[in-house]
Amino acid sequence: MTKSQWKVLVIEDDLMVQEVNKQFIEQVEGFVVTNVASNGVEGLQMIEKDNPDLIIIDMYMPNQDGLTTLQKIRSKGYQSDVIAVTAASDSETVKRVLQYGAVDYIMKPFKFERMKQALENYRQRQTKLSKSESITQDEVDTLLFKTAAEKNPTLPKGLNTVTLAGIRSYLHSQTDPISAEEVAEGMGIARVTARRYLEYLDQEKEVELYVEYGRVGRPVNRYLLQQK
Repeated sequence: MTKSQWKVLVIEDDLMVQEVNKQFIEQVEGFVVTNVASNGVEGLQMIEKDNPDLIIIDMYMPNQDGLTTLQKIRSKGYQSDVIAVTAASDSETVKRVLQYGAVDYIMKPFKFERMKQALENYRQRQTKLSKSESITQDEVDTLLFKTAAEKNPTLPKGLNTVTLAGIRSYLHSQTDPISAEEVAEGMGIARVTARRYLEYLDQEKEVELYVEYGRVGRPVNRYLLQQK
């Protein structure tokens, strides 16, 4: 039987972000927030009590951070899926969150469309997996790589989908054109790395390029994500 509703637990210490997450999640058909926790300790207690289908978790929290909580979720054998929603943009945190089995990683600040995309991708995967006891290799490949393949048919050498998704998410949160240096500072990556990804997005016509001319020095390229 195909599931029609997924119970969601939000683990987030900021009260305002808790409410934003709750509102965004419940705008997506099939998802309902059944509990909210302010830290990882409370979150684990709610997981044991309520057994949510999906957990939305921050990384930076008092009384047990997100990484520690994720580790305990897996060590205790809880089956809930996890989406990280956090300001953490360093590659080590991203790597560890993915190692602990998170199905998506959303960087703050973000907009509703990014949360909607994550939840709809999750719903599609879960619905597909629940329809039969076996699945073909092509179907697995579609579930794992469809989103990346649609957006990144062939990434140039040296670019990877995780960083590209992070830069897309960061650009999505900006209302004004932003430079490679500002992207690099905001995400904690090298300026040359940010420039390579921004140039790729420009080639793919995903961003608008604005050239800012100053009185002295070289002009500065600024980028704004295309609104679809």
